[in-house]
Amino acid sequence: MSDLFDKSIRTLELPRVLELLSEQAVSAEAKQRALRLRPETEVEEVLRLLDQTDAARNLIGLRGSPSFSGVKPVAEALDRADRGGALNTRELLTIADLLTAARRAKEYFNDEAAEKTAIDHLFLSLHGNRFLEEKIKRAIPDEDTIADAASTELADIRRHMRAAQAKSRQILQKIISSPSYGKILQETIITQRDGRFVVPVKAEHKGDLPGLVHDISSTGATLFVEPMGVVQANNEYIELQAKEQKEIDRILAEFSAEAAAHREDIQWDYDTLVHLDLIFARGQLSYKMNAVRPEVRRDGAIHLRKARHPLLDPKTAVPIDIELGDTFDTLVITGPNTGGKTVTLKTLGLLTLMTQCGLHIPAADRSAVSVYERVLADIGDEQSIEQSLSTFSGHMKKITGILELAMPHTLVLLDELGAGTDPAEGAALAVAIIEELRRRIRQQLFFRLQNFVRSDGDDAIRLVIAVFHGGHTAEDIRVGDDLQTDLHNVLRHAREALGMADVRAELLAHADDDHLEDASLDGAADVRVGLDAADGNDPVRLRRIAVDPRREAVRLRNADLHRLHARADGRAGIFLGNAEIGEDFLLSL
Repeated sequence: MSDLFDKSIRTLELPRVLELLSEQAVSAEAKQRALRLRPETEVEEVLRLLDQTDAARNLIGLRGSPSFSGVKPVAEALDRADRGGALNTRELLTIADLLTAARRAKEYFNDEAAEKTAIDHLFLSLHGNRFLEEKIKRAIPDEDTIADAASTELADIRRHMRAAQAKSRQILQKIISSPSYGKILQETIITQRDGRFVVPVKAEHKGDLPGLVHDISSTGATLFVEPMGVVQANNEYIELQAKEQKEIDRILAEFSAEAAAHREDIQWDYDTLVHLDLIFARGQLSYKMNAVRPEVRRDGAIHLRKARHPLLDPKTAVPIDIELGDTFDTLVITGPNTGGKTVTLKTLGLLTLMTQCGLHIPAADRSAVSVYERVLADIGDEQSIEQSLSTFSGHMKKITGILELAMPHTLVLLDELGAGTDPAEGAALAVAIIEELRRRIRQQLFFRLQNFVRSDGDDAIRLVIAVFHGGHTAEDIRVGDDLQTDLHNVLRHAREALGMADVRAELLAHADDDHLEDASLDGAADVRVGLDAADGNDPVRLRRIAVDPRREAVRLRNADLHRLHARADGRAGIFLGNAEIGEDFLLSL
C-alpha cells in the first residue's frame, strides 16, 4: 500500500469511522484491530468480510450480541506456564474468564439453525474447557483469595490454623479482661506484630507481663508483648501458615500446568473470540448507522442511492445519488460554494473504503460499489510552509503522485482541480489532467489467444482464451462442431469475466485457407498485433494497424495465427480462425 494511498485514506476520514467501529468492540485487542483495518483489494476477500458482517447483524437482530467481556490476552501467561512457571491468581482468573467467554459463545451459537452463515465455522472451532474453568473459579473466587475448596489438604491446614488462632486469642482475651493486668496495658486490645498475637503494654510495666517484645511504638511509650502463655499457640499458627503457603503454591502450579497442557486450545479460543468480537462490532456499527450491504461489482462501476456521509448527523445530512462507471467513466461535479461537492466526493471515497473493509454503508438498498486496488484523493488545502508549497503547488505535487500511481482499478477523487491559479490556465490544466487520468485508468481489455490446436479425437478445436481485466480472470473454452452455438458460449464467458452486457460477435463468411477477407476491427484508435513464429523460437514481431472510422479491412494470413495477441483501448476485435474447419468468426467488443 503506497504512502499516497495511506494519505488518501486519512483524507477521506476512514480512521474516524474505524474509531466508531472500535467503540463497538469489547476486548482491547479487537479495538486495536478495528483501528488497524485497511481496505482489501481482492473482490473475494471483500465478499467474505461482508458475508461475516451480514451474519453478525442478523444474529444481533435475533439474539443480541454474545458477551466478550472476559476476552483478555493470555499468550504471555501461557508461554510462562508452558516453560514450567507458576501463574498467579490474576493470570489464572484471566484464563478462566476467557474459557467462560468461549463456553458462552458456544452456547450462544445454534448449530441447528436452518440457515448457515459465514461465521458458523468460527463458533464451531471454539474449544472451551468447562472443567478447568470451574476448577479455577471454585478455587480462586478473586485474585486475593484461595478458597478452602481448592484442595482437601488446604482445608485441613486452615482448620488447624483456626484452632491455633482461637487458642491464642482465648489466652489473650483472659489477660486483657483481667483486672490485675488492667493497669499495665496501654489499651485492652489484641493486635498482631510479625504475624504473632500481642498486647500493648506500658513501657514502665514491661517486666510485669512475662513474654517476648516484638515491637515498640514510635514514642517508646508502648511495647507490643507476646505473653509466654501464647507463644506455643502462636508458633503452631506460624508453622501452619508456612504449610498453607506451600499448599497454595502447589495448587497454583497444578492449575498452571493444566493451563499449559491446553495452551493451544486456549490461545485459539482467544484469537477466535477477538475475531468474532470485531465481526460483531461491524454488525453493531451497521445497526447504529442504519447501514446496508452494498452490491460488490468487479467492473469499476458505482451506484450509490441515498448515500449519507457516516460522520454527519443523519438527521441533517442530505442523501445523495451517485453513478459512475457504466455509461461514463469520469464524473465532474460543478456548482456553487457550500453546495455539497466536497462532501459528495468524500462520501463516494469513504463508502468505497468502508466496503473494502467489510463494513456496511449508510445508503439505500440496491447500492453498488466496486473494489479498487487503490483510492487516491486530493481533497483539502495542500499548502505547506515547511516545504515552501503554495496551495496550488501543493495540489500539483499530490496530483503528480496520483498520475504516477493511476492505473486500471484505481478510483481518483480530485477536489477543486485547477484551483489556486489563473482561472483560464487552471481550467486548461484541469482538462489535461482529466484526459491523462482517463488514458491511464481506462480499463484495458487484453485478450490472449493460445494453444490454438486441433484435437486428434474429433473435429473440435481446443481454444484457450485468457481474458485479462485489470489482471483478473482466465477462461478455458472448448469450441466444437456447432460453431454458432459455441461462439455464444464464448461470449457468455466473456460477459461474465468482463462484467459487460454488450459483448457481441459475428460469424463471418467462409474464407479460403490462406487469407481472411474483409474482417474488420472498428472503433479502436490503435490496435497492436503481435505474431509469434509458429515454432515459438523467433522473436515477437510487432505491427501497428491503424483502424479508422471507414472500417479499413484487416488482412491476416491464417498461417501466422499460431498465437495472436491483440490489445486495444476501449473496444477491440479478435479474429479466431481455423483453416482446417474452414469457418472463421470475429469477436467484437
